[in-house]
Amino acid sequence: MSRPVPPEPVKVISSVFSGCADIMRRAIAALPGILGDIDYVSGVLPFEYTDYYAKESGAGLIRRFVSFEPLVSPDALPRIKLSTNRLEEEFMKDGNRMVNIDPGYLSPAHLILATGKAYTHRPYLRDGIYADLTLIFVKHSFRRLEWTYPDYADPDTIALFNNIRERYMNQLARERA
Repeated sequence: MSRPVPPEPVKVISSVFSGCADIMRRAIAALPGILGDIDYVSGVLPFEYTDYYAKESGAGLIRRFVSFEPLVSPDALPRIKLSTNRLEEEFMKDGNRMVNIDPGYLSPAHLILATGKAYTHRPYLRDGIYADLTLIFVKHSFRRLEWTYPDYADPDTIALFNNIRERYMNQLARERA
C-alpha cells in the first residue's frame, strides 16, 4: 500500500509574449505581485512557431521566459493560472489580448503548463484548469513528448529549462539542509 505524502514544492515558471515590448515589460513587472520575486528572466526571443495568436495579438510577437523564487505546492497551479488570466485581462485592448501569460511549474521530473483547454494528455485539476505535461526530465535533460509544443521542444528552450531546473534543484537542496 502506498502512503500519501505531501508533494515536494515546485518552481513556478511562465512564458510571457506580446507584440509590444512595453506591454510585455509591464506584465512581467506585475507578476511578482502574484507569484513572488523573479529569479530569472530570459532574453527577448522571437515567437515564430505559430501564427495562432497573430489575429488577436498582432504579428512580430516576442517572448520571455520567467521563473520565480518562491517554491509552491503543485496544487497551486489552478490559482496561479486564474490569477495570470486576470492580469492578461488588465492589458486587453478592444477585446483582444495584448499579452499572453502561460504559467506552469518545474518539478524534478517534469515541466507542467496550466491550460484551460482539455485534451487527451491534460488531466483536469480544478476550476476549469488542466495540467499539460509538456516536458519530462530523463538522463540529465528535459525531453519532448509527442504532443510538446514545437517552441518548448526547441533545443535552446530545453537548455533554458535545464538551467532553471538546476537553480531549482539547488533551492530544494538548501531547503532540505
